[in-house]
Amino acid sequence: MKSSKNSRDLGSAPIGRLLFSLAIPCILAQVVNVLYNIVDRMYIGHIPQIGKLALTGVGVTMPLITAISAFSYLICMGAAPRASVFLGQRDKKTAERIMNSSLALLIIAALVLTVLTELFGRDLLMMFGASQDTIGYAWSYMQIYAAGTIFVQVALGMNAFINSQGFAGWGMATVVIGAIINIILDPILIFFFGMGVQGAALATIISQGISAIFVLWFLSSKHTDLHIRLSQLRLDWSLLPSCLALGLSPFVMMITESFITLAFNSSLQRFGGDLAVGSMTILASVMQFAMLPLQGLTQGSQPIVSYNFGAANLDRIKKTFRTLLITSVCYSTGLWALAELFPQGFARIFTSDPELVSFTCWSLRVYMAASCLFGIQIACQQTFIALGNAKTSLFLAVFRKIILLIPLIYILPMFISNQTAAVYLAEPVADAIACVTTGILFWRYVKNKLPALIEQNRKTLRQAETAAA
Repeated sequence: MKSSKNSRDLGSAPIGRLLFSLAIPCILAQVVNVLYNIVDRMYIGHIPQIGKLALTGVGVTMPLITAISAFSYLICMGAAPRASVFLGQRDKKTAERIMNSSLALLIIAALVLTVLTELFGRDLLMMFGASQDTIGYAWSYMQIYAAGTIFVQVALGMNAFINSQGFAGWGMATVVIGAIINIILDPILIFFFGMGVQGAALATIISQGISAIFVLWFLSSKHTDLHIRLSQLRLDWSLLPSCLALGLSPFVMMITESFITLAFNSSLQRFGGDLAVGSMTILASVMQFAMLPLQGLTQGSQPIVSYNFGAANLDRIKKTFRTLLITSVCYSTGLWALAELFPQGFARIFTSDPELVSFTCWSLRVYMAASCLFGIQIACQQTFIALGNAKTSLFLAVFRKIILLIPLIYILPMFISNQTAAVYLAEPVADAIACVTTGILFWRYVKNKLPALIEQNRKTLRQAETAAA
């Protein structure tokens, strides 16, 4: 296979310049993508008379929305790095089969998720912390959002294949187009047409639909190395299992957010009522938005690491990770300082209610007390995924969320007198333990296992070159 200019850049361009040229569009795309939900909450929180309850109700929908998005991660966040590895091994045909098979599975998953959400969504929202005062707003939003599930799946999932080829600018464009439309439609539908939370949901699915169309256009155009082909649009079970195995880690990281939100909201409803649940909506929004640069950095590093892993270039992998780690740690430390020093600034973005702002200020300080460690955690865990290490990345996702965080949400209030504060404290305690564990596992993997895998890939390349000759 003849290497494209984009592939040659991944294998030879200076690491620092290459990483940031890929990461900055990914960061902007991440920021803009989350604006779909953040902007909805900002507008909804300021609806006269009902804003406080409506914000809490829409916040309760987040676990379900996250669960829906998680399936695009399961299918594509493992498949896209696998496609990058095959590109590094100069096997474009297999990389293209992976992408087309993933699209077919995305479409099937979207249809199933739409039906299940419309049938059982209201009951799930009650489980996730909705009260009799907030369920009306939550279900009104979710019914409309569920109808656009196929747009969400395609826009989020297939965009990974754009980024994994190194086309980060195009990946950003697919998100920005939809987000701008969402920002324009939100106030029109919410306030001008008086649709309230239903208007916010409608604006979101229209915008995601346009993003999905743009993604499909790009992956069918002359601009990309890998192309969507109707003849290959089928489930290829010779390739999908390994992709799904690698996608399990990001899937678990996202799907467990639903269970974590359930644990947080149920405990906070018990100890602090709707005020504490409303504060958690703000905290989750702040955390989600603040973590985007880290996610964008790791997305920018993924095609470099995956391509050079397939190309058996250990030196470039190490240089990429070193640059990623230093940048991530600097950012997460700055984020921690801002959250501890200026929590009121974050709170007032989402609400003007004095009681909710006051409550959120102290809870944010507790909740983000260990956010300075996120840089280490995310850089190591996401590099495991880029290297194709499905087992370790899956273990780390389960370890932090299932083994540590959820039990701590229920255990700490048994030993701390301020039970509401104890619930928030579970987050930094889990983060600290998970970070130390991840760092140790990553160091051992790079020292003991990675060199042998690189040598194996080097032999595969030699065989391919011999066969081509």
